[in-house]
This record gives sequence, C-alpha cells and structure tokens, in this order.
Amino acid sequence: MVGRETGWACFRVCVDTKEETIRASVVGETAEEACIFTDENRSYLWLENEEETRTRSAVDHSEEWAADQDGDGIREVHVNTIEGIWTSLRNRLRRFRGACKDHLSGYVAMFELAFNHDQVTPALLQRMCGV
Repeated sequence: MVGRETGWACFRVCVDTKEETIRASVVGETAEEACIFTDENRSYLWLENEEETRTRSAVDHSEEWAADQDGDGIREVHVNTIEGIWTSLRNRLRRFRGACKDHLSGYVAMFELAFNHDQVTPALLQRMCGV
C-alpha cells in the first residue's frame, strides 16, 4: 500500500491474496475513512459493503489504465504508483536471483525502509535502535 498524500509505503509478505488476508492488511494499515484505489481483483469486493467505512475506487485494466472518477478529464483512479514500486522491489530481488521464502520478509522490510527513508538521520537510527 502507498499513501497518495504522504507517499509513505507499507509492504507485507502475504501467504495468499484471498479476501481475508487482504482485508486484514488493509484494515490494519489504513484509516477507517480511507478511499482505497485498487485494480479489479475480487479480493477487494468487501470494500463495497454498505457497512464498511472505507470506500473503494477501482480501475478495470482490461478497459483502461486509469479511471476519471469525477468527469474533470483527470484520471485520478489508478494503481500505477504501487505497481511501479513493486517493479522496483522485483528489480532489487532479481540480483539475488529470487529470494528464499524464509528471508523474503527481511528483504521486503529493508526495501520498505530504504523507500520510506531516503536519508539516514540520527532520529531514524534512534527509532531503529529503540532509544
């Protein structure tokens, strides 16, 4: 997941892409009133439930790369940001010729750290060390 306003990314290694797994990640990492932009994957259909406070805007890649939600000519509903980030992660893992499942979460965590913190500051080091 990546925040549109903050640019902050959150990555999790999941065992599958079933609805229950996706729901736990989305609920755990987003605000209750968030608007979630997704592709047409069926695992996100729970967001369209009337009782759900989060909303979903989806783009159908078989028809278009992005959707114009409000008719102003700007295609604001897209998932290109996260798809580009995943491409960067795959490129980083490619030099290792893949990754062992036992170590994948560590590689992903290091990528997340590097993506979200482009500079190593004393404050970052203190947080990492628990000081």
